[in-house]
Amino acid sequence: MKVEIWSDVVCPFCYIGKRRFDQALEHFEYTDRIDIEWRSFLLNPDMETDTEATINEHLSTSKNISIDKAQQMTNRVKTMAAKEGLEFNMDKIVVANSYNAHRIIQWAKTHGLAHKAEEVLFEAYFTAGANIDEIDTLVDIADQLGLDTDKARNILTGDKFTNVVKHDFQTAQGMNIRGVPLFLFDRKFVVSGAQETKTFLSALKQGWNNWLEKQQKIQDADVDGIICGPNGNC
Repeated sequence: MKVEIWSDVVCPFCYIGKRRFDQALEHFEYTDRIDIEWRSFLLNPDMETDTEATINEHLSTSKNISIDKAQQMTNRVKTMAAKEGLEFNMDKIVVANSYNAHRIIQWAKTHGLAHKAEEVLFEAYFTAGANIDEIDTLVDIADQLGLDTDKARNILTGDKFTNVVKHDFQTAQGMNIRGVPLFLFDRKFVVSGAQETKTFLSALKQGWNNWLEKQQKIQDADVDGIICGPNGNC
């Protein structure tokens, strides 16, 4: 069964949502038969990377709120993340455009490493305070994933996987997805936001049952369509 996840690596709730979803997978009986597909989403596609601004200054400007209000927001997110065992160093975050990071994820996807790439990039951004728009940083992340660093640099200095990122983003817009994370189970059941683990587990079970029903109908249709011979004998 396929689970599609629209996410942005600069979204704190996407990281928290991933952790809770991973916890649900640990309690799901058929995890080995779940096909997870990470989809790119850009919260701020036109944002310029600013290594001088703090995350609170960025939020204050982009959301037209006070620094104090921004601080309260980041404190709440940090506390929420800590409950899931995640370390958010909000004061170390480098305000960065995530477009190139998504290209690395899409490349990693071709090697079956998208899930791991998401985790490594989330940690780099929220915990390590790395500039995820910097080529050297992303090449290092590719190395952590066991990918070819020379090829990573060639990808980042060119335009490979640009169309894939754009396609995912446009698909999301066409589906009226305006916020992330968004989890789509078997193209039918949706979980929006960083919901509790039990919510993800319930969606996995619902999606799985729906998927099984569809597979049974396909099998029944195949049996009904069998032609054995001129006399109907098999």
